[in-house]
Amino acid sequence: MQTSSRQTYLDWLRIIAIAAVLFFHSAMPYVAYWEWHIKNNATSHVLLEMNDFLHRFRMPLLFFISGTVSYYMLQSRSGSGFLGLRFRRLFVPLLLGMLVIVPPQVYLERVTQGYQGNFWHFYAEMFRTGAYPKGNISWHHLWFICYLLVYDILCAPLFVWWSSPAGKKWLQKLNTLATGKRIYLLIVPSVICHAFLARMYGETNDLVHDYAYFPYWLLYLVAGFVCIANPLLMDSLERNRRSSFAVAFVSIVAINYFRWNSLEPAHGWHGPAGWCYTALAVVSAWMWVFTAVGYGKRYLNRKSRVLGYANEAVYPFYILHQTVIVILTYYLAPLHEDIGLKYIFTVVVTFMISMSIFHLFIRPYAPMRFLFGMKPAARRQPVAETVDNLSLQPQTVPAT
Repeated sequence: MQTSSRQTYLDWLRIIAIAAVLFFHSAMPYVAYWEWHIKNNATSHVLLEMNDFLHRFRMPLLFFISGTVSYYMLQSRSGSGFLGLRFRRLFVPLLLGMLVIVPPQVYLERVTQGYQGNFWHFYAEMFRTGAYPKGNISWHHLWFICYLLVYDILCAPLFVWWSSPAGKKWLQKLNTLATGKRIYLLIVPSVICHAFLARMYGETNDLVHDYAYFPYWLLYLVAGFVCIANPLLMDSLERNRRSSFAVAFVSIVAINYFRWNSLEPAHGWHGPAGWCYTALAVVSAWMWVFTAVGYGKRYLNRKSRVLGYANEAVYPFYILHQTVIVILTYYLAPLHEDIGLKYIFTVVVTFMISMSIFHLFIRPYAPMRFLFGMKPAARRQPVAETVDNLSLQPQTVPAT
């Protein structure tokens, strides 16, 4: 019953989710109303609508997939081995990011706010200023890595037990959720919890005061682990993919009807009405995640020549991309050019620069792979050893 080999569609979905993050963050300097580190001299409502849509499910999808990754890691490791690996692949890149990758973002933001010193003077003072936004020490977009590390530490005992014979037997009790549309019962705890908390607490991404979103993201991670540990649940998501898409589509239409007509809670909905509106947003997010997973399992479970390379690149790319965006838009923001042209330029150039840094300076070198949380490079067999291995197979003719 248990899934032992990693499913290719999950790697494709992670790549797609990070691509969505690129489009999302590249648009942030240009969207109307939303604050960001660097803002363009003009903003776009169209890009705001795109980002509003992406924001509802991009991080839920990443946390769901991260739950499946945790499951696969535990299939060949003890609990301590799992935590050691997560510490190396999450804490080390997070520390690198806070010390090297993120400071240029904060510096350029401070320059736009009137700071006069150079970067090295700023960096020397950074450690005495405290946490962002009042201070200058921050993890910015790397909050996802911090949360994932904390979640894996907190959930390690549960995940280890679910990977044990007793835990696997308990997971079989969830087979009933794979019947009909019962898979949607997985979203009930999230709807109840987040619909209440989100009305009182906003999203902070600071770990300490993120009272509404800390449990919200966690439930996606746990759901991802449970669904991949019980393949019947993943099969149900694939089977119900059209229903998930239908609900996701109707829900986003309803949400935008309320938004565009100024009927959302911020414009006068209180009590049960406000709870229902927030619950609708939670249902929409889950349904888009279930849609992506269902269709991904159906159509993306196939290998490709580029998958291995892209799968290696996606994590370093995530770490690098926002700093590249901030640097680019610092110079683009004052220019009187078309917003659409600026946005396309930001997406394309950020992709090219981030991938070039990965390919030239990270992928080939073991220390850099370690710092960016990558697996050690696969060892190549010496030519002589390869010839010896081929000599043991006299009936095999190498393809030309």
